[in-house]
Amino acid sequence: MRTHQAALLATVTLLVLAGCTSEPEADAKPTPVATVPTAPAGPGATETAGVPPAPTGEKRVIYLATLTGIDPEIVNGKDDQAISRGRDQCTAMKDEKDPTKRIAQVEQRFIGPNHPNGFGPTKSALILATVQANICPTY
Repeated sequence: MRTHQAALLATVTLLVLAGCTSEPEADAKPTPVATVPTAPAGPGATETAGVPPAPTGEKRVIYLATLTGIDPEIVNGKDDQAISRGRDQCTAMKDEKDPTKRIAQVEQRFIGPNHPNGFGPTKSALILATVQANICPTY
């Protein structure tokens, strides 16, 4: 079991690092968290607004299983909420390219009953990589 977790951590870390930049940002203010509209204005409205579609089929299963593997409390039986938070994160990432700020966004967005202030930077980086890989790989 430990070997599987270490392999998952290594893979996700590589995914996160692949999107990293080494340029420091002068502005260290927290980035506001965007939300996904609950009722789009019409067909294709979510894609136009920069909100990627929700993962379906195997991609949905992988996304939820990976989040649960990071920490079971992330999904906590609320599949649709975990997907909504991932889509919200994608929307926020469209304008935010700094990996450190993206991780801070995840810490604000992904919370749980025993983690009201987020899951910490390490798990948040893993969550971010999972969101990018399964919901918005081009962001």
